[in-house]
Amino acid sequence: MIKYIKRKDLEVEKYDACIENSLQSRVYAFSWYLDIVAENWDVLVLDDYKAVMPIPWKKKYFIKYVHPPLWLLELGVFSLDAKVNVQTYFKTLFRVFRFVESRLNTDMKIDANSDFLESKEMQVASLEHGYDAVFNKYRKDRKKDLLKANKLGLNEKWTDSELNLITLFKNNVGKRTPNIQETDYIILKKLMATCIDKGVGDVLSIHDNNDHLVASGFFLKHKKTVTILVSSTDFKNRKNGANTFLIDRAIQEYDKYFDIFNFGGSSMPSVAKYFFSFGGNSLNYQQIKLNRLPFLFRLFKK
Repeated sequence: MIKYIKRKDLEVEKYDACIENSLQSRVYAFSWYLDIVAENWDVLVLDDYKAVMPIPWKKKYFIKYVHPPLWLLELGVFSLDAKVNVQTYFKTLFRVFRFVESRLNTDMKIDANSDFLESKEMQVASLEHGYDAVFNKYRKDRKKDLLKANKLGLNEKWTDSELNLITLFKNNVGKRTPNIQETDYIILKKLMATCIDKGVGDVLSIHDNNDHLVASGFFLKHKKTVTILVSSTDFKNRKNGANTFLIDRAIQEYDKYFDIFNFGGSSMPSVAKYFFSFGGNSLNYQQIKLNRLPFLFRLFKK
């Protein structure tokens, strides 16, 4: 039986154990992660935490709705048994919420023809055969960028301050992304500090030969996958190969310990094309988009 459990009533140890041991395990679904990034969240729980579906939600005009917070790439159902019927979770979810936007995880195998599902993709590269095997799949532009970066004397710095990355991101990517608010950066700072403290996150920064920060990224580590959660370059200095150098150095570092490098990518063709140039492949997932609000409320999120 699936029960709707409020966050305050959650048996956290059982919940986190389910996330840790689930077939779809993701760092984003742990209680500590959701406590940081989500304004509110509750959970759909099967029996005694045999499967769970965390639900981040907000409220506007007295209407509760499901919406993915920033800094969270995948959620969905997390189960100890492959035979769990995820459709029953959707039915329960739609009884509680009439407006839902939620990203599912790539390990959820469901009917993509459902009218409330949209097909999306992200890009990943296999690290199972080591760095050289990945490098051999780089396209010419990436190899040229690496030659340029080496000639310019770019160098890597691990364990850099998360504040340096946030400042770089805010002054570059952030200026082109007006929906990111100051509170989102406060959340990101807390999230990165917590991930680093728990040993599941790293900051990698790239500096030029004048010690100027030209690129930086934050990497999440969980099970056999490492993922770029957030990254940025200095847009005023983009012809130095810094972003390619950043990703290449991360791949070199992580290929010893992980099997999958997740670019944290996008369904946007231009972004996907860039990650494909590192030898990446597409990984499909679904996103729930449901709006069953009364007509006058259909645009309430605008």
